[in-house]
Amino acid sequence: MVDLNAGITQANGIANVRIGNGGNRETNGRMRPLMITGLTVCIAVCSGPAITGELVLGRFSDDDLSGWEAKSFEGDTSYRLVEQDGRTVLEATSDGTASGLILERKIDLTATPVLRWSWRIAAPVNPPDETNREGDDFAARIYFVTPGDGFLSFPDSIAYVWASNQPSGLSWPNPYTDKVQMYAVDSGVEYAGQWRHYRRNIREDFQALFGRDIVEITHIAIMTDTDNSGLSVQAWYGDISIARQSTANRFVR
Repeated sequence: MVDLNAGITQANGIANVRIGNGGNRETNGRMRPLMITGLTVCIAVCSGPAITGELVLGRFSDDDLSGWEAKSFEGDTSYRLVEQDGRTVLEATSDGTASGLILERKIDLTATPVLRWSWRIAAPVNPPDETNREGDDFAARIYFVTPGDGFLSFPDSIAYVWASNQPSGLSWPNPYTDKVQMYAVDSGVEYAGQWRHYRRNIREDFQALFGRDIVEITHIAIMTDTDNSGLSVQAWYGDISIARQSTANRFVR
């Protein structure tokens, strides 16, 4: 994988495109837009065939974080494998920080469009308004990145989030760029402290949110962040997999 730091450095001053959020204290507003720019560099040069069979992207239950690379934008969110409810899961703890784990993986959505995952939070972040820059903090989010529409265009991304105030099923453009669409899968405190298991058809979601047929994703990212609000939050992620066509988007159990 191309070094994302190098991509961000080379992209200084390029348009507002990002994955996740963050930045250092002095250039917080500037670094955020450059996060996806770093991924853009990688997308342009990554090679290899897309994966077409069922694939476990996050094999946390096997104590396995291989392939996931840490990327810090504003301090370091703690990510570690822990035992919970009789299985190993990924625990994320943010205390005014914004860093994520990124996996480079080409996946053929014509063959395997269905995302399966589970997550749990201790409590939502509750920022003042999570649709603006000051409130763009989430206890749990999972990004999927696809190449942009056209040669050398910036990538498009969906971020599935556990929202604080926006209702489940609502989507909105990321406050830094409309190249990232946020989608509230869970929301609020009602199910905080409980494991939530989901299945989403990523290809259908990209069609609904971007108006075009997406056939491949290239990167997946996990992020738990509170750099804007300065608050503390904790979340847990179960295994993440991608599979063949199944039933409609739904809560599994």
